[in-house]
Amino acid sequence: MNAVMDFLQTTTFLGLSLSRLLLAFGFILAGFIVRKLLSDIILKVLRRLSRRTETELDDLLLAAVQKPLEVGVVLAAVGFSLLVLGLPTEPVDIHQTVLVLHTLALTLVITWLVFRLIDAFANFFASVAQRTESKLDDALIPLFRKALKVFVALLAFVVALQNLGYSITGLLAGLGIGGLALALAAQDTVANLFGSVMILIDRPFKVGDWIKGSDFQGTVEEIGFRSTRVRTFPKTLVSVPNKEMANMIIDNQQAMPMRRITFTVGVTYDTNAAQMRSTLDAIREIIASLEGVAPEGQLVRFTDFGGSSLDIGVRCFTHAIGYDAHSEVRERLLLLIMEKLEALGLSIAFPSQTLYFGQDEVLRIRGESKEPTG
Repeated sequence: MNAVMDFLQTTTFLGLSLSRLLLAFGFILAGFIVRKLLSDIILKVLRRLSRRTETELDDLLLAAVQKPLEVGVVLAAVGFSLLVLGLPTEPVDIHQTVLVLHTLALTLVITWLVFRLIDAFANFFASVAQRTESKLDDALIPLFRKALKVFVALLAFVVALQNLGYSITGLLAGLGIGGLALALAAQDTVANLFGSVMILIDRPFKVGDWIKGSDFQGTVEEIGFRSTRVRTFPKTLVSVPNKEMANMIIDNQQAMPMRRITFTVGVTYDTNAAQMRSTLDAIREIIASLEGVAPEGQLVRFTDFGGSSLDIGVRCFTHAIGYDAHSEVRERLLLLIMEKLEALGLSIAFPSQTLYFGQDEVLRIRGESKEPTG
């Protein structure tokens, strides 16, 4: 046994002892064995367990890490073998050169792994976004995916330069100055982008909602990265920057659980008290039996002696919040009230004035007595 060990240590090939070569080969062989175990046993067990869960995120993550992990295990084994070999450093530092190349390869594999993880998370959140009504999250997910990949690529590039022996201080300073100039030039764009993100998170409205802002109202047609487009009632298109939309007080009419109907019915002054009571009871019965009217918030009251009518205040709510459906319920209610007033022999008052002309009585104007001239 000692003779074999002596032979392995004294016999060289390309300047390297056979013992070092065999040990390096053993590390590489062990790396491939671990790769096989990882691929055929460990990951298979994890995949079977992930199929039992309700979420698909774990399946996506396992599929993403498999290939980079397999390559990474082999690269790690190669790294150990390089340390064991003890490559020559004179006259050329082969050892340092090979270690730098190995480090660069590991950096690429780690970057590849992070890219695949980003894709896995992006695909998962994209499937979640497809189940929402907003289109903004569908557009934001690819944007964040690309931004994260660019950031990771820049970070990997800086690490690679540092491993190659270059000073990155000047590069980082230049990137900082350039980034500051870019941020100042694109501050409105960035503000609008963050505004769109806040709209996505807070969800004060969605596409198709009828909203009312400080100086516009209409239906939301599109929520973009820079602006939100609103189709107004006259069919004009208003584009509002998202940074203003995020800070604006928005009245979302589509978010109403019910929509209010309120109006005043004026009957003529020749209506007596009994007729007024019958009218109030009749209107209450109409509202209570009318399809589409909510039972909550119904109110019918004799409210005022108006200038030309006896006023009845009516308030109720419809289940329908859409303008057309709401108007249809309101129209049926008004027609039923008109029919009931006709059946009771009452008339709806209209603005009028009655002039009284006296012959013998004295007219007093501002406290002064004047004789009639007619």
